[in-house]
Amino acid sequence: MARFMTIGERIHVISPVIRKALQERDPAPILERAREQVEAGAHYLDVNIGPAERDGEELMPWVVKLLQSEFPDTPLCLDTANTKAIEAGLKVYDPKPGKAIINSADAGARIGMLEVAAEYGAMVIGLCAKEGIPRDNDERIAYCTEILDRAMAVGLNPEDILFDPLFVVVKGMQEKQQEVLEAVRQISEMGLKTTGGLSNVSNGCPRNLRGLIEAVFCSMAIQCGLTSAIINPCNKLLMDVIKTSEVIKGWNLYCDSYLEL
Repeated sequence: MARFMTIGERIHVISPVIRKALQERDPAPILERAREQVEAGAHYLDVNIGPAERDGEELMPWVVKLLQSEFPDTPLCLDTANTKAIEAGLKVYDPKPGKAIINSADAGARIGMLEVAAEYGAMVIGLCAKEGIPRDNDERIAYCTEILDRAMAVGLNPEDILFDPLFVVVKGMQEKQQEVLEAVRQISEMGLKTTGGLSNVSNGCPRNLRGLIEAVFCSMAIQCGLTSAIINPCNKLLMDVIKTSEVIKGWNLYCDSYLEL
């Protein structure tokens, strides 16, 4: 039975430590972040190098080879809008631990990432958007369908697409949260896989509440059919909530041993 898939978000150029390490090709901080997430239970590691317009084609292969040399059993999610950098990373990626994930395609300027995924045998996150945040769920489902049609036309299996309805911040967009959860439900009822960035939901909220907000939203989204998420796996509360949600959903086949811990 399928399990909820967690994608660790902490190797991200927005972090000053990671940005400096990427610029200087310093392995230590990157490997430390990777180890923390793998030990916390992340199934995939997201590698966000930013736009990397100047050196992306050299940077992405470097970090892919670095991580796979140290964590050969952990697959990677390659995260940049730079198509050439994605392709360069996929050329050196070893798929033994699992298919790489491209983060991401959309129904607009980045729809070409679907062809890249098909060419290299990768999975891909499909943002249900074209320009910015969709106005409503009618737009989300329209873009979802557009991505699905294009993906199938270029030879991608729908199983290899993770549809992201775009999670939005609860602070200032509280009224949109139920709409996003409903989008997860609708996409799931189409027989498709779903994902989203949990930190988007808590962005701008007090630090002491962010982990709680993400955990509660994730639990509600799992009930609506969410099958994966880009998360901070070092948030123990969140990881415990995910495991418990799996038990209640019937995804975790080791319920008795889990409840005895």
